Amino acid sequence: MSKKISFEVKNIPYKKINSTLFVIGQYKSDKVEKSLDTLFDGRLTTAFKVDSFKGDYNKSVELYGNKNISKLCVIGLGDKKIFTSDKLRALAANIIRKAESNKISSISIDSKSFGLSNDILSQAFSEGLMLGQYSFNYYKSKKTNTVVKKIQVIGESSLKALNKGSVIGSAVNYSRDLGNHPANILTPTYLANEAKQISKSKNFKVKIIDIKDFERLGLGSFYGVAMGSATPAKFIIVEYFGGKKNDKPFGLIGKGLTFDTGGISLKPPTRMDEMKFDMCGGATVFGLMKAVSELQPKMNIIFAIGATENTPSSNAQRPGDIVKAYNGKTIEVLNTDAEGRLVLADVLSYINKNYKPSAMIDFATLTGAVLIALGDRASGIMGNNEKLINDIKLSSEETGEMVWQLPLWDEYCKDIKSQIADIKNLGRSRLAGTISAGAFLKEFVDKTPWVHVDIAGTAWGPKEPSYMPKNGATGVAVRLIYNLLEKKI
Repeated sequence: MSKKISFEVKNIPYKKINSTLFVIGQYKSDKVEKSLDTLFDGRLTTAFKVDSFKGDYNKSVELYGNKNISKLCVIGLGDKKIFTSDKLRALAANIIRKAESNKISSISIDSKSFGLSNDILSQAFSEGLMLGQYSFNYYKSKKTNTVVKKIQVIGESSLKALNKGSVIGSAVNYSRDLGNHPANILTPTYLANEAKQISKSKNFKVKIIDIKDFERLGLGSFYGVAMGSATPAKFIIVEYFGGKKNDKPFGLIGKGLTFDTGGISLKPPTRMDEMKFDMCGGATVFGLMKAVSELQPKMNIIFAIGATENTPSSNAQRPGDIVKAYNGKTIEVLNTDAEGRLVLADVLSYINKNYKPSAMIDFATLTGAVLIALGDRASGIMGNNEKLINDIKLSSEETGEMVWQLPLWDEYCKDIKSQIADIKNLGRSRLAGTISAGAFLKEFVDKTPWVHVDIAGTAWGPKEPSYMPKNGATGVAVRLIYNLLEKKI
């Protein structure tokens, strides 16, 4: 949960600043800013010497006592040669957390020292402020409200870039909120209502397919997962028309398992509470939807989420069952806990057939195996189109959201062939689990350029960089993919 911050850009000299907290950056081994040191009667130089401050990354010095500036904070930027926008994003998160803890409602930032005349850095800084402000306290009887409401940037900076960063940061936080809500609150119906709300925005239309229509429409793979739950499943489709009428849409697909018990193939009870996070792929798509609704990029996009629970019951799917997917392929279900790929099979093939997208990217907390391969530092990616994969890698470098490509060779695709159906929902036991899941999904995209993003390791839990929350959902890939979308315009 976070609130919007208002930004103001003022190109004024230091002596005219009126602020409770003024923050300036300092690269390693740079000299003290003379005009600021003079304003504080030489005490800044003294503080640097006393504290042995040399501008090391994230180290800081503070001074009190100027008639216009109540507190001055100089924060180290480290070595200029290796400073990045992501390091700046993390510093911004630290700055706002410090202000929040000190109950400071307004901050002034020195643009020149942080390089905020550069739009990329300006946007990153703004994103970091929003991400650092985040906390999830919907269910606390005593809520902690955010304090910082205004940021004044002193010097040259683009208000448009600052506001854009705020929108994207807020979209990430919205995605985090969805991931953090418990499953008794955040149901498929809850998500459908969120989609309806966002679709009131300009250029949006929404379509919700209820579970009662799944079999009639041929969504047999999705239905097999959903039929065991008393909570009705929803197939959520949101259309955004910001581009030319005849432009093919870009498809963004999310796994929305609002709770995953594993079904008949029941998961161990330890940490099963974390399976509320199994809808974080859908939350990523919702975060992107939120950003698009405000920024209105000039392109067409199809957002689609398969939302359901996976629970055991007398109606639940059994290991050994065979289902038919939307594209006609039959699937042998060897493990009901490999359910996300069954849902995505129908969502991908439905979107591919009915919307003929220029490309598709799906997001899913799909396999525990990706944690073994990559830990919680990077999301696994694989697909059928090297250009799209490389585009995502470039956006990864620019946003600091790390990805790592895994192979999807034909040899791996053989591992999901079934002896009694077309394919099975498991590969070889304990071998290449993440890749075999990708190979399974590949069966449902035909020749459309497609990339699968496995976020099981990155969707919740990581606490670094410092703009990550201390616990809960991260809102992973919202910044990454919005950056990609802009390059497609």
